[in-house]
Amino acid sequence: MSRRFLVVADTDSYVKWGAALASRLPGDWTTELVVLANPAMPSARQLRSALAGSAFAPNDARSLELDELEPHLANSRPDAVLLSLRGPLVRVVAPIVGRRPQRPVLVSGFPGLTIPAEPKAIVYREQVDLIVLHSHREVREFRANAEQLGVPVEFGLSTLPFLPDAPAHDHAQDLADPATGGDLVFAAQAKVPTERDQRVRLLGWLADAACRRPSRRVVVKVRAGRGEAQTHAEEFDFAELLADPAVRSELGGTLPANLVVEDGPMAGHLRTAAAIVTVSSTAVLEAIAAGVPAILIDEFGVTPKLINTVFEGSGLFGGADDVAAWAARHPADDWLGDNYFHGREHDDWLAQLDELLARRAAVPIPLPTRRYNLRGGALRRAFERKRMLGHHDRSAAGTLSMVVAVPARWVVRRVRRARRWLMPSTASEFVEAA
Repeated sequence: MSRRFLVVADTDSYVKWGAALASRLPGDWTTELVVLANPAMPSARQLRSALAGSAFAPNDARSLELDELEPHLANSRPDAVLLSLRGPLVRVVAPIVGRRPQRPVLVSGFPGLTIPAEPKAIVYREQVDLIVLHSHREVREFRANAEQLGVPVEFGLSTLPFLPDAPAHDHAQDLADPATGGDLVFAAQAKVPTERDQRVRLLGWLADAACRRPSRRVVVKVRAGRGEAQTHAEEFDFAELLADPAVRSELGGTLPANLVVEDGPMAGHLRTAAAIVTVSSTAVLEAIAAGVPAILIDEFGVTPKLINTVFEGSGLFGGADDVAAWAARHPADDWLGDNYFHGREHDDWLAQLDELLARRAAVPIPLPTRRYNLRGGALRRAFERKRMLGHHDRSAAGTLSMVVAVPARWVVRRVRRARRWLMPSTASEFVEAA
């Protein structure tokens, strides 16, 4: 008997993750993908890149407004729904799915690195049944957070679904030999590094690497082009910086012709890459799985804010000189097992999903109660919806909530900032701020 699995996604990275995870389901599942209309939804080009290598074609991804989701659920009657959404949107959509008669099992998760595990990530997903994680370390840290918060959610382990099945490590590759060929690919990120001067410095190191090997390409691999949205807002776009005459002047004038900007699926870039450079992108995990050496830039520090503390002990950190010299390396073997490369034989999320489905078949399972961030009631919920959906939310309550909530949040945030300055913050204050 076929079972039905619906993926509801919102941004390019969540489309990529949700489609890849659904593509790993066994043959007795029928899968469907919808993209929830929102200001950060992927463009047609981003959608093609996100779905490359998955079981879905771009035409398979139907776009739905939020008020169209419930009728769609009534027609498709899925057994499980993967909320492949940013946390605040999971909070909006979970109750809509959860009020269905004989509601589907609710699954959520994350498309990339989640160490350190933030308590608010659990708070946003407190009404789902199963959270899919991608390393033993993630499971330990998120489970500890859930226990501390009193959220009775299950955690399942899955190898990152878009990683290649058969790693092909070639530790003998000689990157110092120009005859080896291949690109130096920089995986750009929206959030890190944050400051303009840091980004310009980084581009300078990449320009040095291009000058060192003029017969090879240095590729700045971007996720979005002009006018395209991303999961996280990007204030200083690398492509725009490279095109800025002021930046070119800061970098010494004419840039090397072999320093280029490209988009497209990361898997395609890895096929022609000699090495990957990044600050903390999930792309480095794809590179490791494909046997491509990497450099994790540590010039800006190793901190939770840079999302790179998980790589401590990996042996992949390097600085500006390493980038210029193309001095990439493979990870330490003793780092791999606890950090994303545990082996698919340890994955248990499907077994946990089956157990939840069996429980649902025996007796309807109630939607978990929302416990956190209740202050404001219906007006708060309207604000949460409007904040994530923007002009796609046309409700009067959403418009009213913005009029009331925006000034109130301004005041609350400044009171909290003053409180944190006067005394150490507590876990409960942090969660309420989420």
